[in-house]
Formats: sequence, C-alpha cells, structure tokens
Amino acid sequence: MQASDPALEVVICGPRESFRWAVHDYPHHLAKWHCHPEYELHLIQSTGGRMMIGDHVGAFEPGCLVLTGPNLPHNWVSAIGPDERVRERDMLVQFTGAFAQSLCDGFPEFTDVRTLLSEAAFGIEFTGATAAFGRRKLCEIGHASGPRRLILFLELMAQLAADRRERRSLSHCAPALGLHTAASRRLERVIAFISSNYLRELSLSEAAGVCNMEATAFSRFFKHQTGHNFSFFVNQLRVQHACTLLARSERAITEICYESGYNNTANFNRQFFAVCGQTPSAYRESARAVRQGHEGRVAA
Repeated sequence: MQASDPALEVVICGPRESFRWAVHDYPHHLAKWHCHPEYELHLIQSTGGRMMIGDHVGAFEPGCLVLTGPNLPHNWVSAIGPDERVRERDMLVQFTGAFAQSLCDGFPEFTDVRTLLSEAAFGIEFTGATAAFGRRKLCEIGHASGPRRLILFLELMAQLAADRRERRSLSHCAPALGLHTAASRRLERVIAFISSNYLRELSLSEAAGVCNMEATAFSRFFKHQTGHNFSFFVNQLRVQHACTLLARSERAITEICYESGYNNTANFNRQFFAVCGQTPSAYRESARAVRQGHEGRVAA
C-alpha cells in the first residue's frame, strides 16, 4: 500500500526532557509514511481508518495504542472528508534507544521492559486493560512536568510490559537499524554537517550545498523529511547547547550567547524563551536549585 520510501522524521526533545510528548491534529505534516530512530508510543484519540506498521496493514479506531521500534515505518490514515480537520487526533511519546537502554541497564526490575522494547521492532498493538491504562497515562504525562513526568513514564512502560496477553505483534519483519534510501542518505549527510557547524553562522544555502541542491528546493526537502524548518532545527540545537552551559557553568550569559551561535543577546533571549518558556537567567536559577536540592539529599 505504501510504495514510496518512508520520510525520515527528526525528533527533537526539549532541553530538560528525557523523552518527547506531543499531540497532532490531522491532517498534519508529520502524519505521513515515515520512520525515525526513536521508539514511539502512539495513541489515536479519534476517527477510524487504516494503519500501516512496517508490512502490516489493518484497521484502527479511537483508542488504538501502538508501540513502534527504531526505524519501523508507520502511518495512520483516517477516513475523513477532504476538507475535514480533526483536532488532536494523535497523542504520542518518543524516546531514544540510549534512554531506553539506560533504564533497562540501570534497573533489574525493568527486565520485562527490555523484552517489550525488543518486540517493538515489529510494532505492538495493545488491547484490553493494558491499552486503557496506557491511554490514561499518556494523558497524565501531557499535564506533568519535572520528576513527576518521568515517574509517570516509568509507570506507563512498566504496565505496558506487564501482561503479554494484551499485546500483539503487527509486522512480519523488523527493519535494519541503518536507513539506505537516497533521501535518507542525503539527509544524514546534511544533519551531520549541521551538527558539526551549528555553533557558527550557518546559512540555508551552505547546508543546501552539502546536498547539491538549490536553497529553495533544499528547504522543501528538509521540511518534508524532518517535519521542521531548517532555521528551527538549528535554533533547537543552539538552545540545547546553551542550556548545558547555563546549567553546568557559571560563565556569563553574554559569553554563552555568542558561544552558542548567536550574534546578539536580544535574539538569543528571544529564541531561548521561545524554546524553554523562560529567560536564560531564570533557566540557570532553576537548574541551580535542582542541583542544590539533589546535592542536599545526597549529603543527608
């Protein structure tokens, strides 16, 4: 049914998040045949239609809850009218294999979760009480922050792994960890280039040159493949770099501004607030309070 190669989505977590939680309307530029290196737990809140998970094609209805593993292509196509728009059809969490590995390696109690994640390579649909629990926890995570957010995620994963009778495998094959389409190879090259150069002035045309593309065509390609504008992606990397420096050093904010790739403090403050919802100085104070609280508990 899905003859074309899947688009590669670039998943960006917030600077103080271990995993990404999001809701999407439908249609949406990310609601397409795509894949990404992250695990994804995906809830359909409304509408029915057809879902494609790897080589599986089947029906879905409201409440459908599916876990996909790294690079497993997936898409949900709702049966709606051509001009119809569905508010917050999708709710999801996405998390990296490194984060999942740290949980499984760090806690013996997560043995069942390790098994669940290995099965996710083929896609898993949850049913019964497990699915109902998963739907409730996903909603709670969206309203939580800080340590409570992580605790809810751990509860969610533990319960999803608890009862193997209430989940079923979907795809007959799991994809290789590497992506080998022409588009994905081109995207991997340019993302590697951006990741190595985002701390200096970096133009759209320069990045386009890495792909041997004209700037306008590259801009469309990057947005289609990743779901993000080029400037948004670069800014996310710069703000995350600044967050690390703010939390782990006492260097002046002006110095951090220039080291993070910005050429004036006004733009830095504006972009930082857009991503983090607070000023750089407020972020530093909150990070310092968290660190001091942790050190106090360790000393006690």
